[in-house]
Amino acid sequence: MNKTVNLVVAVASNGVIGKDNQLVWHLRDDMKFFKELTSGHIILSGRKNYESIPEKFRPLPNRLNCIMTRNKGYQATGCELFSDLKTWIDAFQYDDRELFIIGGGEIYRQALEQDLVDVMYITHVNAEPVGDTFFSVFNDSDWQAEVLSEYRQDERNEFDFKIVKYTRNRA
Repeated sequence: MNKTVNLVVAVASNGVIGKDNQLVWHLRDDMKFFKELTSGHIILSGRKNYESIPEKFRPLPNRLNCIMTRNKGYQATGCELFSDLKTWIDAFQYDDRELFIIGGGEIYRQALEQDLVDVMYITHVNAEPVGDTFFSVFNDSDWQAEVLSEYRQDERNEFDFKIVKYTRNRA
């Protein structure tokens, strides 16, 4: 049995996903989508990404929060720690919950380079903010794209965006 690995990310038109370990936009409807998608499941973030979540929201509720870190002494109440992606995936091979990688940039890069991702939920944000963290470029032909929803800029969302589900073409 091979466990399906999902990745969730919001990416600007210029590839930016963050700056100074923070999001570079405010998209309430995207946050709602993220919460609904990952609730009741298992999420993995890098240590820096986890620490960027406001403390009052950590660990993210109604999810098993896992953190990938090389720091063997790191502690985070209510979270499970892992040193690499494969160990994390193997630990939940027989768990009914879905696996979601939620960032940051280094974790996304490793997961894609190691060919571990089966499904990507990418929020394409119609903006070109300044940033210091970027999402890895991927080959569109390796993925089947399905637009799930589109949103216009309004009082809830700083920019136009669309949410696309990419499913890897596996031979």
